[in-house]
Amino acid sequence: MRIGCPTEIKAQEYRVGITPNAALEAVSHGHEVLIQRGAGDGAGFADADYEAAGAHLVDDAAAIFAQSEMVVKVKEPQAAERAMLTEGQLLFTYLHLAPDPAQTDDLLASGATCIAYETVTDPRGGLPLLAPMSEVAGRLAPQMGAWTLQKANGGRGVLMGGVPGVGPAQVVVIGGGVVGTHAARISAGMGADVTVLDRSLPRLRQLDDMYARDFSTRYASGGNIAELVAGADMVIGAVLIPGAAAPKLVTRDMLATMKPGAVLVDVAIDQGGCFETSKPTTHDDPVYDVEGIMHYCVANMPGAVARSSTIALGNATMPFLLSLADMGWKDACRADPHLAQGLNIHDGRITNGPVAAALGREAMPLADILA
Repeated sequence: MRIGCPTEIKAQEYRVGITPNAALEAVSHGHEVLIQRGAGDGAGFADADYEAAGAHLVDDAAAIFAQSEMVVKVKEPQAAERAMLTEGQLLFTYLHLAPDPAQTDDLLASGATCIAYETVTDPRGGLPLLAPMSEVAGRLAPQMGAWTLQKANGGRGVLMGGVPGVGPAQVVVIGGGVVGTHAARISAGMGADVTVLDRSLPRLRQLDDMYARDFSTRYASGGNIAELVAGADMVIGAVLIPGAAAPKLVTRDMLATMKPGAVLVDVAIDQGGCFETSKPTTHDDPVYDVEGIMHYCVANMPGAVARSSTIALGNATMPFLLSLADMGWKDACRADPHLAQGLNIHDGRITNGPVAAALGREAMPLADILA
């Protein structure tokens, strides 16, 4: 199979969809790998690294899309990229379609087959291609929130760990999954007073058993969320419903109860955000103010640490990439029902139930596609 990887064009996105190691593996399996010149520069991978792995360098994205049977990316295709997709072509990347009907419509019109990293599952019910970036985003969230808390950046001027005689920042993490756990651990490591909210009692017990010395836990009822948000210096939104839009758990009305200069960090912004007042921002303009509350809502947070993120993502995607290339997407999905859950769009139809429901549309059953 001819596999192509273009340079990412989303603002301040420095990751790359294929590492030199992944290119080497694909070439060793008998596949041809096309890399746009400079695609790996932002993550510290030179063109020479790809050439040494046996990949071919291509001058522009148009040639990548025109020549490739499978296009591998990191972020959802931008409008210019969607216009280059062709019928029958395979796209393998993050999509996050639930809050993005415009992208959905373009992908449906393209006739391409689109497999989304974020809905591929594993036998334990996890999301193996989302987890590495969730870990990165979770660890970044307190770091970005602490920067936003600085007075010069619009925040309250509160130090995460305090100093002797001065209390630490009060940090609330909504969601006890991968993002939330990593965010809580880093926040606690910075010396903050941390509370994690989740609606799963088994998960709360697990977190309490593992991290009781580091942070406390509360049940994520509406009342508890409102109470804790009112007293917080920083709230980290770490809620995920696979394939679906994130629920709005912090309302605009709650902002009036918060301390002026408090910070909201919405890691769920790729799925529409879990704060009512969230809107996507970029690394070059990451923060905005709503009623005196600072919002950090960068939609590609892991892109800030592009090398670490690219390597972590590449380690996770490589086995699936090779399976798709070795077997073709249909046989690969037949052989692996967890990979099949990543199929979001095929032949002008939505094929993932939660994605379709979030967009108010009907899904084509996987069984009909893979028959």
